Amino acid sequence: MNIKQYIAARAAKELKDSDIVNLGIGIPTLVADFIPSDVQVFLHSENGILGVGPTPDPEHIDQDLVNAGKMPVTVLNGSSYFDSASSFAMIRGGHVSVSILGVLQIDAKGRIANWAVPGKSVLGVGGAMDLLEGSKKVIVTTMHTTNKGESKIVKELTYPITSERAVDLIITDLAVFTVKEDGLHLIELAPGISLEEAQQKTDAPFHIAGSFKKGKEVTA
Repeated sequence: MNIKQYIAARAAKELKDSDIVNLGIGIPTLVADFIPSDVQVFLHSENGILGVGPTPDPEHIDQDLVNAGKMPVTVLNGSSYFDSASSFAMIRGGHVSVSILGVLQIDAKGRIANWAVPGKSVLGVGGAMDLLEGSKKVIVTTMHTTNKGESKIVKELTYPITSERAVDLIITDLAVFTVKEDGLHLIELAPGISLEEAQQKTDAPFHIAGSFKKGKEVTA
């Protein structure tokens, strides 16, 4: 299991029976491969699928069956298809239980930037804003630092904000944080990660939760 798969597997353990779950682009798409066998969830894609399955093997890819990020997917028995208007009506109507999103940055209040880098051309915010505002719970999955070693959990966002709504849980390769009214609370460290390392690589201030624990190995 590589680092991104570890993050996805840890996020999958947050899902419960009957959850309707939207998976964002990047690490979140890997969550579909780590959903516990004893948990039944319904994966939603904003391009119009409910019932997305695990990532297909290369020999079983259907080029016409993709998620919102244009990545090949499988579908489970009983899945349904619909237009984008109906899909976004589900999101805006509060029918998505959990959204799992990737980010560029997270600030000390749990607000995220995940759709634009200043100076680079982008098509728009996509469904991220709707998912933040319409989902009952939002989980972030991300590497803790950038390729340059800079913290992605910052005091203040320097990239365009996606929504004023704070996320509920942040899962990185180093740690897990919950988001409360008074800011970020560290609840878990990944295996082999010290509190000192997490503090050194986190720009934003955070509290240490009373339930804080060192992480255990996450398995599929």
